[in-house]
Amino acid sequence: MPKETSSAEKAARTAERKRLRNKSTRSTIKTQLTRVDKLIDSGDIEATRQATLVATSTLDKAANKGAIHRNTAARRKSRLMRKVNKAATAQTKTTGPKKARTRKTVTKES
Repeated sequence: MPKETSSAEKAARTAERKRLRNKSTRSTIKTQLTRVDKLIDSGDIEATRQATLVATSTLDKAANKGAIHRNTAARRKSRLMRKVNKAATAQTKTTGPKKARTRKTVTKES
């Protein structure tokens, strides 16, 4: 293998440092998202909302650092919020009080 130039060697060292830093950040993201999924399955909505705040904050920080693309962070947050909201509405439908139905009366005016 031919000898790399000094600038290429430096770029490789820099890329390796960034890769290791990003690996830690991405691992944290996966952990936070998994934690939210488990809380959704358990049915504890309040704890789920708290974990969701932590997860979205982690995603935003990773996007600001450049560990993940900002659109990727936005997509993941959107999907996460859809799951949380769906779980919250499902729980309120099964445990919430029923609303009284009222009929609207239609009058004919001549």
